Amino acid sequence: MRSLVAKGRIRSMKCLCLTHTLTQTHKTPHVTTFPHSLHINHNPLFQVFSGFLRLPIRPFSTKFKGGPTPTASSSSCALAQSMANFDADSVTYLTQREAAEIDETLMGPLGFSVDQLMELAGLSVAASISEVYKPSEYNRVLTICGPGNNGGDGLVAARHLHHFGYKPFVCYPKRTPKPLYAGLVTQLEALSIPFLSVEELPSDISNDFDILIDAMFGFSFHGSPRPPFDDLIQRLVSLHSHNQIGPKRSVIVSVDIPSGWHVEEGDVDGSGIKPDMLVSLTAPKLGAKKFGGPHHFLGGRFVPPAIAEKYKLILPAYPGTSMCVRIGKPPQIDISALRENYISPEFLEDQVEADPINQFRNWFDDALAAGLKEPNAMALSTVGKDGKPSSRMVLLKGLDKDGFVWYTNYESRKGHELSENPRASLLFYWDGLNRQVRVEGPVQKVPDEESEQYFHSRPRGSQIGAIVSKQSTVVPGRHVLYQEYNELEQKYADGSLIPKPKNWGGYRLTPQLFEFWQGQKSRLHDRLQYTPHEINGQWQWKVERLAP
Repeated sequence: MRSLVAKGRIRSMKCLCLTHTLTQTHKTPHVTTFPHSLHINHNPLFQVFSGFLRLPIRPFSTKFKGGPTPTASSSSCALAQSMANFDADSVTYLTQREAAEIDETLMGPLGFSVDQLMELAGLSVAASISEVYKPSEYNRVLTICGPGNNGGDGLVAARHLHHFGYKPFVCYPKRTPKPLYAGLVTQLEALSIPFLSVEELPSDISNDFDILIDAMFGFSFHGSPRPPFDDLIQRLVSLHSHNQIGPKRSVIVSVDIPSGWHVEEGDVDGSGIKPDMLVSLTAPKLGAKKFGGPHHFLGGRFVPPAIAEKYKLILPAYPGTSMCVRIGKPPQIDISALRENYISPEFLEDQVEADPINQFRNWFDDALAAGLKEPNAMALSTVGKDGKPSSRMVLLKGLDKDGFVWYTNYESRKGHELSENPRASLLFYWDGLNRQVRVEGPVQKVPDEESEQYFHSRPRGSQIGAIVSKQSTVVPGRHVLYQEYNELEQKYADGSLIPKPKNWGGYRLTPQLFEFWQGQKSRLHDRLQYTPHEINGQWQWKVERLAP
């Protein structure tokens, strides 16, 4: 394994996890410029290294194909996928020499250390994997690590994946005694992450692992892989093709460049690894143009403007605080193929409470303990006299023996429909627990004093918002709402009591039917229904199992 970097200069197995983020566009369409503080001629970093880099001083601008400049507006990679997709043909692809030069500059005059860059590279790989392959479905991960920096990235990725909820394994055939790598191994051993020798790997590794991370060779490798890596590469080649059929199969993730590919020419004869995901680092290498898999991500995000300018880097913007961003359009999804095979404990009749209110409280407490977001969110469905149903999400604000309470504007659509047909259905869905609860029954307004008490327990901003919003009516724009809100905010700035609107208050649904649903394998879900029955002159709840 050799690097193109000349003797006496920094040897690098790969270009690590770097990028620059394009800023928001100005009035001129499709043109991106750095803010004043980042302009190269004002950047202290450039002033220090201007003699070294010898760059022309001019604003950086780029013309994009296929849509407007992406902007960083969220901390999720998923948001980047939903933005105007950055055309993969517009991205900068680096030659092997350019990638080596950038590494040399970063770890030389710009002061980055190998372990610093390796940490960010591995984190980017783990973040990219978590965006597409959730640990609930793709839990067992085998990371195959080479002896150089690419392998180090794999070791770091395995550590982060462990903390993300995956179950990683590591195959690291050619360990190096260097302290950096020895430290990474110690960190993984401290987490009880198993290390497997080549001999301990099963003959068909796809049976034992859901994700196979190819972290063997990076951009600086050339020549023919030596044992045992030649055999490991062939195992990945033989077990996988994009045409493999099945509801779920193991997937291959390659770090920076698929091992065995030519860095600039790609999979020359078509006989190499065909990964499902490629995580490019710094910028894609020329060989990545031959990548035909569904998921191409860019990892890391800290290329200084001087390097971005020198190499004319055109890269997609990272959203928010994310460590990865998708290159190109996400794959087309067959909606009919989207499904979840639920794994849950059995929900049996002899385990439930006799009173469904108590059973609901138990499940609600479980949702709270699981840290689910807004476990009190529920879909409220109503039907007016025209027979047309409507649904919306509201928040449960009270629960007692008499039923379920929420608050709203009585003159909204749901308010009008409940005045015409005072019956409703509630639906709670707790995704993290594979559970939902359906409740049906008649609805009536809560006493005004009860609404008054709750109204004044709300934040003052929410109280003002309830006055401003004539819910479900047409408004000419948000500015109208803001203007009225600001006026009321000033009016009650002295802390005086904000009066509850007469058309605002609570409803209580008195339950006449409960259904508790828990997802199970092969769609054989548990469904237990409670309905009231009169027994010996007394009303009691009857529990029955429904077919899924």
